[in-house]
Parts: sequence; structure tokens; C-alpha cells
Amino acid sequence: MTATIIDGKAIAAALREKTARAVAAMRAAPGLAVVLVGDDPASQIYVRNKGVAAKQAGMRGIEHRLPAETPQETVVALVRRLNADDAIDGILVQMPLPAHIDAALVINEIDPGKDVDGLTEVNAGRLVLGKSGLEPCTPRGSVMLIQSVEPKIAGLNAVVVGRSILVGKPLALMLLAENCTVTLAHSKTADLAGVCRSADILCAAAGRAGLVKGDWVKPGAIVIDVGINRQGDRLLGDVAFEAAKERARAITPVPGGVGPMTIACLLRNTALAAARRRGLEAPAL
Repeated sequence: MTATIIDGKAIAAALREKTARAVAAMRAAPGLAVVLVGDDPASQIYVRNKGVAAKQAGMRGIEHRLPAETPQETVVALVRRLNADDAIDGILVQMPLPAHIDAALVINEIDPGKDVDGLTEVNAGRLVLGKSGLEPCTPRGSVMLIQSVEPKIAGLNAVVVGRSILVGKPLALMLLAENCTVTLAHSKTADLAGVCRSADILCAAAGRAGLVKGDWVKPGAIVIDVGINRQGDRLLGDVAFEAAKERARAITPVPGGVGPMTIACLLRNTALAAARRRGLEAPAL
């Protein structure tokens, strides 16, 4: 068996086109504000890419770039101004923030209705309770990739390796909402290899290159590799790709799998936030 390679770029492009059509039907273009503090090179690339993607989707991308030494209270004040600005539908504070800034405090200053990263405590609580809210982008994109292979995943065994608040925990909750039987595993899990071999859907989000070996994959499983690990000039996933693809039914590559879905789902969230704030029917995205 050789796995189908899940084309995250193509699926993300289709979602972005769908989002652009929803935006075009709105009376005014949604506004997405991105706050970048400091000069982290990767963050600068991410922010630039988000701005380009927002423009392509017919949105207004507004960037606020602040020096690394900016005081925390200045960042909080900016977020509060953006909350009060009716022209802004989505707010994203780019991580990581400089060490002197409390990231959790800043994030929770964001109006939950504009929290297009889905990271505020309010939106996290809504996800836990099964209520409607803005969801974290990478986990939602991962679920979309799974359903591109198998639309009906109810009853399947899903294993998520990694318990971060950014990916692992929300992804486990989203799969549970789809009626999967979910195991949230991590580095301290006894017999991690055995747990992974039980998975019909195996999601690796631990941040360790090659953690999931090929023989950890159940034959016929869907494998979603969320890991992005830099080794020199290479990007590696959390899954040993070459070995895993010989056992899996379908697998995401790194790069070109989950990554493109993150920005596509950010645009999706911005369109949903704009519709809700304006009292419009939520677009089917």
C-alpha cells in the first residue's frame, strides 16, 4: 500500500476561493488587523503572507508593526482600540511575543467576536461546551483535510499526539464533536507506539521531528502531520513520512499539507466573524 498524498495546497486554495466569494457578497470588505511585536524573521514572513492572502480574498489587511521593546500596556491599548473599531472584524496577535509581554493576557484582551485565531478563553470554553464560536485555525484545517479523504468519520478511533492549547487539545475536541473515539496522547503516554497503532485517524502535533515511526501507523490509517520542525534548510514533520506512507491510506506532506490550511482557515474565520458582527447569515464555509 502506498498512501494518497493529501494536497493541502489545493484544498486550501479551494477554501480561499469559497471565502472570497462569500466576502464579495458582503456590502463592505471585512477588515483583518494583524499585530506584530518585534522582528522575528519567521513572524515577519507569516504576517506578510497573511496580508497578501487577505487582499486576495477581498479583505482589508491592516498591519500594526511595533518594536520589540514596546511595553505590554501599549500592546494592550492597541488591542482595545481595535476591539472598538467597527471597521475591524478580525484581530490576530502574531506569536511569539517578546519575553517581557504576557501573551495570555494580551490574547484575552481580544474581543472574542474578533478573535480569528480562536485562542481567547471565551472561544476555548465555547469549543469545550460544544457551542458556536471562532475556532483555532490549524485544528479546523486538520479536520477539513481528514474529511477530504473520509467525510464520515463518526465512530472511528482518532489519536492526537500532542496536547498543546494551540493544536492538540482543540483538535481532540473537534474530532470528539465529529463523534470520533478520541485518545489525546503525549510524550508521557505509556506505549505511545501501541496507542498510535490503534488509530484510524492519527494526528501528530508534538513538535518533534520524526517522532511517529512508520510502523506506528495502522495499515489504512489517515495520517495528519501538523509538525513543522526546521533542521538546517529543511522542514520536517513529526511523522517519518517515507515509512509511514507505505502503511497509511492517506497522509499529509510537510510542507504542503496542514500549513496552507492555517491561513485559509484564518480567512474563513474572518469572513464568519464579519457576518456575525453584521447580523448576516453565516456563509457555508
